[in-house]
Amino acid sequence: MRRLSARLKALPMLAALVLPATEAPAPAGLDGARGCPAVARPQVPGARILTVAVAGHPGGVAFLSDGGHLVTGVPAFCDVTVVLTHPGAGDRVRVRLWLPRTRWNGRFQAVGGGGFSAGGSERTLIPAIRGGYAAASTDAGDRTASSGRPDWALDPDGTVNEGLLTNFAYRSVHEMSIVGKQVTAGFYGRPAAYSYWNGCSTGGRQGLMEAQRYPSDFDGIVAAAPAINWDRLTVAQFWPQVVMHDAGVYPTACAFDAFNRAAISACDAEDGVTDGIIGRPERCAFDPGTLVGRTIVCHGRRVRIGQADADIVRKIWDGPRSTSGRQLWYGLLRGTPFTPLAATTKSPFGPRHGAPFPVADNWIKYFLEQRPGFDTSTIGHVGFERLFQRSRARYHAVMGTDDPDLSAFRAAGGKLITWQGLADRVVFPQGTIDYRRRVEAFMGGADATDRFYRVFLAPGVGHCGGGPGPVPIDPLAALVDWVEHGHAPDRLPAATTGAMGRNTTTTDLCRYPQVC
Repeated sequence: MRRLSARLKALPMLAALVLPATEAPAPAGLDGARGCPAVARPQVPGARILTVAVAGHPGGVAFLSDGGHLVTGVPAFCDVTVVLTHPGAGDRVRVRLWLPRTRWNGRFQAVGGGGFSAGGSERTLIPAIRGGYAAASTDAGDRTASSGRPDWALDPDGTVNEGLLTNFAYRSVHEMSIVGKQVTAGFYGRPAAYSYWNGCSTGGRQGLMEAQRYPSDFDGIVAAAPAINWDRLTVAQFWPQVVMHDAGVYPTACAFDAFNRAAISACDAEDGVTDGIIGRPERCAFDPGTLVGRTIVCHGRRVRIGQADADIVRKIWDGPRSTSGRQLWYGLLRGTPFTPLAATTKSPFGPRHGAPFPVADNWIKYFLEQRPGFDTSTIGHVGFERLFQRSRARYHAVMGTDDPDLSAFRAAGGKLITWQGLADRVVFPQGTIDYRRRVEAFMGGADATDRFYRVFLAPGVGHCGGGPGPVPIDPLAALVDWVEHGHAPDRLPAATTGAMGRNTTTTDLCRYPQVC
């Protein structure tokens, strides 16, 4: 769940520079690894520093060990890894800093994670140092498996590891800001003039958590497609699987696409432009029942749309409800792809069945049932409602990230930009809009909120990017201009790029609730 603020280009047949993740202690003086200076141990209240390691890299071409990509245009930098622990927790939290040797822009930028990973990815650090920032990320001590499973979640006795959950929820990002600022100041001989947060999805949630809990950590925050309301969002992501389970019908991706194409055809022109994008999907009232009885062609086969198919689509769009009919959370907006939340699959000799979204599936297995082997395919409506309420009761305080009181952040002079794709298939846009409205209600209205917090909605854009709609080009640049020069953005430049990176079309996104 993460958008890169710059595209990384894979280049074959070039010499590679391996960027290792090491925890070896740094020697005194120069570390001997291409001349980077030693770094003093930072001081972090409530934590103990285990090791500080420094390695130098000449820049140019780099090989990312966490993704197998070759990238160019990397400036020479010093790679600092600080490992810390919390007494009694038994954790090992890694904070990674990349510090440009030359042309530092005087700023510090921290970047976030995705899914159950708090961060630590090299690919998110590259754009930051390319822009001249001292950059930092943390893994929160939560070494998520390559499959995306939160294997860190449970202790050997099957209970949730509260220390690592606290790290993931909020503690480690705050401590990264402390470590990052101290190391940056020591390395360059002066503190960063400004500090910024830049993240999407889990990274967006982390940014808003910082504004809520640690309002002085960052001068500016980009929190895109934020996975806030986590305790409700992650269970709500499982709702399409429950709907199909209870109906005993598992439509193919082709059938789901037919409903979306029909919705787009019906609502595309409502914004005055026919461009294959629903500009205001929350207003689209297309009835999926109009497709019942129609025949579509899927992979060369003729398939008839049935009433059960339409009922499933209607319930997915409507969003999860209790067994008594009370709305629990939001659903997918019309025009948004149904996968991965409503994904299905079929073995060569068996019936079609559900293929749940891993984050939702694993949240239920590891945090709610606390049994990694739990069979989520057995969950029906009654069980779903029970899990939804359990998630909210157990995890809202630590993971909800929905506190509308941003008065301390405002008082600290902080500025916050959120952008949200309206065709986001993972983070429901109405949850982001709901949070902004609740902030307005708490902070004195829309005008008062706009003085420090602005939201931009991107029609036709998926999760952290992608889709046929215009994606913000550089929201961080707009944030920097706001923080440092007082230019509050009314518009964000955005672009739609065609196949093979051609035919780029630029436009602007207007600040919520305005529509460009």
